[in-house]
Amino acid sequence: MLDVSALPRVSRPLLRDEAYERIRHAIIDGSLAPGTPLRDADLAEQLGLSRAPVRQALLRLAEDGLVASKPQSYTRVAEFVADDVRDAVRLVRALHELAVREALPRLGRAHIAEMRTANERFAVAVAKGDVGAAIEADDELHDVPVRVAGNRAVAVTLGRYTPLLRRLEYARFSSLPAQRSVKRHDELIAALEGGDEATAARITATIWTDLEALLEDT
Repeated sequence: MLDVSALPRVSRPLLRDEAYERIRHAIIDGSLAPGTPLRDADLAEQLGLSRAPVRQALLRLAEDGLVASKPQSYTRVAEFVADDVRDAVRLVRALHELAVREALPRLGRAHIAEMRTANERFAVAVAKGDVGAAIEADDELHDVPVRVAGNRAVAVTLGRYTPLLRRLEYARFSSLPAQRSVKRHDELIAALEGGDEATAARITATIWTDLEALLEDT
């Protein structure tokens, strides 16, 4: 007889998280453009969920700055707000610098190899103009020092604010200095491999500062 106690139930928080991830990704990659109305009934039907987890997801996305909402009036994809994105760039830059500094003493050969592999995938994606694959590879590369640093506050905060920057990158991918990013990734990896904390932190800051130039077109 099957011991059903061994099977975890699918909970409402899991459904909420699934709705959150799917809607967030659609906003970030532009499938849901700025200003698009977000009706929980329509989204629930598309996602095959009830309206409750969708409502919870929209509330969370509003906290993230990806959804704009006014009670009894509207809920829609937030427009780009240059000042908000600029603030996010500066915060993300500082946190990545901190992660690099904290991770450096713990980085091993496997971690360096992981970053090199991610940068190779990034370069291929850039050459093909595959924005989704490029951003995914870039995330994987920068996630290595964040993960190795083991600073939960840094990881959680980056998880909240990085999507604002990724949304900008999707929208302005043709303007990205992507080939330069490949080279800077190589320089960052070399600095980390050589144990050069100051250079690694400086290059990290430069990588994220480059994103501010994209704000001129928003």
